[in-house]
Amino acid sequence: MIIGGTEGYPCLFSSVSKPNKTFEPVWVVNLIVPDDVADEFAVRGHKLKQFDEGKALIIKRKCSVNGVDKKQPKLMDKNREDIDVLIGNGSKLRVQCNEYDWEYAGRVGKSLDLQAVQVMDLVEFNKPDGAEFLEEEEEF
Repeated sequence: MIIGGTEGYPCLFSSVSKPNKTFEPVWVVNLIVPDDVADEFAVRGHKLKQFDEGKALIIKRKCSVNGVDKKQPKLMDKNREDIDVLIGNGSKLRVQCNEYDWEYAGRVGKSLDLQAVQVMDLVEFNKPDGAEFLEEEEEF
């Protein structure tokens, strides 16, 4: 399935070029969806996360499952050309994913496996203040 209409939906805290390693390494997109889309997914059993910008579907893919590496989701521009960019908050994306059921520790639910991301409108990712000091090795 493809989520994002023809123009794409805004995203927050997306990690597609590089996995998010805060907890378990995953590629992830938090896609802010209109209320009708949020309601449709909620009725089907998906949990949504509330942000100031609206309700978000969390679409992710683990980097490995049971010791087997998973393929990185495809990342492309609006012309369907492969790209390698860091996606900033507010970028508009179309996301291809598969819906699946899960069961873990006596709980059940539904999730979305991230397969591909099409960047319709890129907002450049800006590093937090001071990040350059940690990466830079030259002096002026």
